[in-house]
Amino acid sequence: MSSYRQPGVVLTDRRFTVPLDHSDPGGEQIEVYGREAVAASRAGEELPWLVYLEGGPGFGARRFVGTEAWLGRALREFRVLLLDQRGTGLSTPANRQTLPLRGGPREQADYLAHFRSDSIVRDCELIRLQLTGGAPWTVLGQSFGGFCAVRYLSAAPEGLKEVLITGGLPSLDAHADDVYRAAYPRIERKVAAHYARYPQDVERARAIAAYLAEHRPESAGHRLTPEGFQSLGILLGTGSGSHQLHYLLENAFVRTPHGVELSDTFQEAMRTAASFAGHPLYALLHEAIYGQGERATDWAAERVRGEFPQFDAATALKGDGPVLFTGETIHPWHFDVDPALRPLRETAELLSQRSDWPVLYDPERLAANAVPVAAAVYHDDMYVDTADSLRTAAAIRGLRTWVTNEYEHDGVRAGGPRVLDRLLSLVRDEA
Repeated sequence: MSSYRQPGVVLTDRRFTVPLDHSDPGGEQIEVYGREAVAASRAGEELPWLVYLEGGPGFGARRFVGTEAWLGRALREFRVLLLDQRGTGLSTPANRQTLPLRGGPREQADYLAHFRSDSIVRDCELIRLQLTGGAPWTVLGQSFGGFCAVRYLSAAPEGLKEVLITGGLPSLDAHADDVYRAAYPRIERKVAAHYARYPQDVERARAIAAYLAEHRPESAGHRLTPEGFQSLGILLGTGSGSHQLHYLLENAFVRTPHGVELSDTFQEAMRTAASFAGHPLYALLHEAIYGQGERATDWAAERVRGEFPQFDAATALKGDGPVLFTGETIHPWHFDVDPALRPLRETAELLSQRSDWPVLYDPERLAANAVPVAAAVYHDDMYVDTADSLRTAAAIRGLRTWVTNEYEHDGVRAGGPRVLDRLLSLVRDEA
């Protein structure tokens, strides 16, 4: 372990060894990393632990500087573990560079089947026993981290003192098809709201999509396509995302000696926003997190998109309608255009056809839950369906919800201490 300081906080690097396959505890082991954070003024005290589970899948825990955002509020009473879930950050990262160590696509897909919430929760339980001496801890789960928290309540509630969930109550039984069939209308509403705020972006988006359809440029090996451009709509699910998207579009074109061209500034911004180089597991496992039982996900977002022809850019360009953005959906073409994903195309195909996913949630156990739970549910959340979240909230005994339109999906980041304060008061019945 190594410790170091930032303003107001002492940080310690912690590394843990866990089984790749928890059903074979004596088999292959992998390393999981967590960053311990404690208030500098309380570093020598015995404090209860809070483990933070980041959204995703595929993202390591946020790298805070000092006590920014919600962390400062948490450090008033907790010792915090910012966990890089397996395969992310410093926890045995899984990407195009490392996965070939496993062998070919089949071996890679079999390996990645161990990187869902069921395995993440088992990791947490082994880590908890090492850190707390067996005492239960508090879990804060953002987005996919909330999915993991509901799995935790289903599989190992004895490890939990209290659970806080922000924008992450999953459907307990929806297939991936159901998830995306509900998602496209939500995305369309977000796009309509963006165009109402920035009507000049309607023609800008049409012009950009038309240019990309005709020229198909590349930026650092990333093929820029109309579909890839549409995927920038993932920004629209965050509090400042509409404004970020508008500023990105306004830099799209420049005049050159050869006429009007797509600017280097825009091409680089689009490549950066659309690339999965920093979080490839998001693309590889995004549909797998919904897999339960014997039905394959089978590129659900791509298949279901056919039910919503208004999202087809070519059709929009033939007429005079707006080009609709997408987001929160993964498609086969992602693995053709992105150099970070291209070598993993066959692996992704095998994962999409997998039909032996373990069931993640236990409705009977959740109905008998005795762990205090509070969840922030964001009204018209683009990433997680509000109706599904509320149904799940009603299915978990004792869960208290805070339904709000004050924040978007990233409310725990934008709202910081206020959001955490509200959830702690709810979970402790102080509201």
